[in-house]
Amino acid sequence: MTIIIPANSAADTAYSITNSCRFDGSNDYLTITFSGSPTSNQKGTVSYWTKRSGLGASMFSGLVAVETGVSSYGTNFNAADNLDFWFYYPGSGDDYEGELKTNAKFRDVSAWFHVVFSWDTTQSTNTNRLKLYINGVNQKDAGGYATETYPDQNQYVHWGQTGTAHRIGANPETANNKWNGYMAEVVYIDGTQYAASDFGEFDSDSPTIWKPKDVSGLNFTGNNSFHLDFEDSSDLGNDVSGNNNDFAATGTAAVDQSSDSPTNNFCTLNNIATTGSIGDDLTFGEGNCRITNTSSGAWHPAIGTIAAKAGKWYAEFKVNTLGSASKYAILDPEQYTESVNFAAADRGYSYEYNAGAAVNDGNFTDNWGDTFTTNDIISVAMDLDNMHLYFAKNGTWQDSGDPTSGATGTGTHPYFGGGSNTARAAGTDYYAFATNIHNNSVTDANFGGCPAFAISSAAADANGYGTFEYAPPSGFYALCTKNLAEFGG
Repeated sequence: MTIIIPANSAADTAYSITNSCRFDGSNDYLTITFSGSPTSNQKGTVSYWTKRSGLGASMFSGLVAVETGVSSYGTNFNAADNLDFWFYYPGSGDDYEGELKTNAKFRDVSAWFHVVFSWDTTQSTNTNRLKLYINGVNQKDAGGYATETYPDQNQYVHWGQTGTAHRIGANPETANNKWNGYMAEVVYIDGTQYAASDFGEFDSDSPTIWKPKDVSGLNFTGNNSFHLDFEDSSDLGNDVSGNNNDFAATGTAAVDQSSDSPTNNFCTLNNIATTGSIGDDLTFGEGNCRITNTSSGAWHPAIGTIAAKAGKWYAEFKVNTLGSASKYAILDPEQYTESVNFAAADRGYSYEYNAGAAVNDGNFTDNWGDTFTTNDIISVAMDLDNMHLYFAKNGTWQDSGDPTSGATGTGTHPYFGGGSNTARAAGTDYYAFATNIHNNSVTDANFGGCPAFAISSAAADANGYGTFEYAPPSGFYALCTKNLAEFGG
């Protein structure tokens, strides 16, 4: 199993997207019904950045518009993980008068990617009437389409129409098939068909990396144009285009602001690194920052999407529900398997609830730390420069640990740099944050991007990244791509 360090977020860029909106695939979405008339019935563009959290089910990713009983338009990921962009006009039968469904499948839950779909039905060449770009590439030129249908010339389009429901993250007509993942910088341009290059560009030093551009200079004068940047945590549907086409947050849990973004991608738990019985018994939520073990009498692990082999990194895990048992760890991703119990991994180093044990490769040091239970928060400080590892319970470092002690390693995990050290030299192995929970247990992970549990102090690292309950020790950072580029070796 490979941990992917997302390339599309690693490049330096003069333009940064600092926040996103997290959807949990349950009851939350954003919605608007336009009251004004559109500038154009035939031309428009939608652009958004997204990071998936769930796979293998039909989910409406970006904007979808429906005029009930007449038409629907939008994008969704189908159950096979293809991206489908459609113009749907029910007539005597159910007719898709415009549809582009990719051959490509999108199954990476670690990386952000960029979607642009645009239309201009006045074009004489039918392939110019609908266009779909992923990370700057026209999908007609990148594997082609499984379904490729274009509307008639001068076809009337219901996007942005007066009285038409538009939703981000859910089917507009039924509010089903909700989005499970993150969305950033959602833009609709009423009256202009733009190309992907108007919203992003390839990095000059790494030409396979697609990165965002400042969109404020685009033509937002169309009546129903909008730009959602998700910067206002109290009003995530705020339109900053100047048109005041604000969306309302709807649902039991509403929606959450996240600092996980296309220009600073944060670690989450990796829900595609679980297969077989684990995939059936371990469920993921809160943007892959919450796991629930629904099995009877079994350990099930989860590992982070980003690993490092240098630097000093900080994360938190809250025992949402202890259930039978739980443990928190760092682990070499090469040793992650679907049945691994971290106690048996020779490069897995954990802190277990029972007897406050430090565990590695079948070895236990009981009473190394305190026992822990439901509602306790376990902090993990991983020092890969000095090869030391520290755990805290509710802000108190175990075994009188001092993560700032450098090479001295005061209170380090005994099997990772301590007296019973089994870790290899610095820079040899990658390590990722990980957790392993027993039946009926629930754990909330916090890597800083969007905590799955309530935070009272909102502490950040020294670079200003992350939102944590406890302040990261001096020199330790949230595991995100901006920090990784600076400290990850």
